[in-house]
Amino acid sequence: MKAYIADLHIHSPFSRATSRDSMPAMLAAWARIKGIQVVGSGDFTHPGWFKLLQELLQPAEPGFYRLKDERQIPVALPGLPPSDAPVRFMLSAEISCIYKRDGAVRKVHNLLYVPDFEAAARINRRLGAVGNIVSDGRPILGLDSRNLLEILLEEVPDGFMVPAHIWTPWFSLFGSKSGFDSIEACFGDLTEHIFALETGLSSDPDMNRRISALDRYALISNSDCHSPAKLGREANLFTTGFDYYSLRDALRRNHRDTFAGTIEFFPEEGKYHCDGHRDCGVCCDPGETRACAGICPVCGKPLTIGVLHRVQELADREQPLYREGMPGFRSLVPLPELLAELLGVGAASKKVASYYAAVMARFGSEFGLLLHTALDEISGFDPMLGEAVDRMRRGKVQRIPGYDGRFGVIRVMADQ
Repeated sequence: MKAYIADLHIHSPFSRATSRDSMPAMLAAWARIKGIQVVGSGDFTHPGWFKLLQELLQPAEPGFYRLKDERQIPVALPGLPPSDAPVRFMLSAEISCIYKRDGAVRKVHNLLYVPDFEAAARINRRLGAVGNIVSDGRPILGLDSRNLLEILLEEVPDGFMVPAHIWTPWFSLFGSKSGFDSIEACFGDLTEHIFALETGLSSDPDMNRRISALDRYALISNSDCHSPAKLGREANLFTTGFDYYSLRDALRRNHRDTFAGTIEFFPEEGKYHCDGHRDCGVCCDPGETRACAGICPVCGKPLTIGVLHRVQELADREQPLYREGMPGFRSLVPLPELLAELLGVGAASKKVASYYAAVMARFGSEFGLLLHTALDEISGFDPMLGEAVDRMRRGKVQRIPGYDGRFGVIRVMADQ
């Protein structure tokens, strides 16, 4: 048994709008900085990325891969001491399924996980016969989600599928624009083979546990990152065997003894938490949206219905219910955002990068600092940082919600 952190949804340079730095060695470097031990490979369906993964990775523990030459792992930030923390990769891919069902166009993103390259190659052959898997690392296929699951079960019995960011308005299982109202409506006779759901940045377990139909599902969280520095925006906590099969079975069992829970955004920071219209700067809570009949009061166009609204539509409880043994979660603010607030500059600034490197050199990893380091130790290094981490851990934050593709803002300090 081993306690470890896993971020199981990322993208490669072969996906649209991604960093060229998202290569395995740099992903491993940032995983060490964050304190992540397992990273999804992302995009194994793309021939170019699949070839690179085969060239650069070698088998480690069952179903996990490591870099063939870990000396290639760079020091991602100046001033950081070298690290030999183990980093493993698990083969993953995201498929954008766009298809017509029950008279409506459905747009659902799904995550695939497989234990080895041979299994991934079989999936790639089947999907290559369905549509174009070359043009984007996250291919768009005219394939029903239920049929994608069937292909996975036929080709890779040890594989598993997770509906991605299930509440996102445009491309998800429960999305307001093109989704379904139940898991059964999406996967039909194969529903029993779905045992985990990815909640996305704009919701957290408390929101999802208001829906009794989701009780049997493990709720996972991942970064969906498009650049290495964004690894671990959300992640998963495991206390189980350090291998693919133990991880999969921990999700299937959905008990905190082996799947301890998730590391979450405060959901208001997600860019689809509330309803709204970005072009007009209009952000609404569900009650306000109903009062204006879903129409933007500025321009008269329909508002984008966000995650909070959809959760309320499907919820059959006023409060979340956690059954005995269910995994929990911790809500965090990414460290660069904390430092940016304390320094009064942007999170992407050189000033933040320099101080972030100094903090990491002192404390070892971002998750180690945010989750476990004693507050007096942090305050001894920087009293304001200690105060910020304390407020974050207690949930004493100011929340300005995101909407219609605009990220929200979480602040730990009041203006005064």
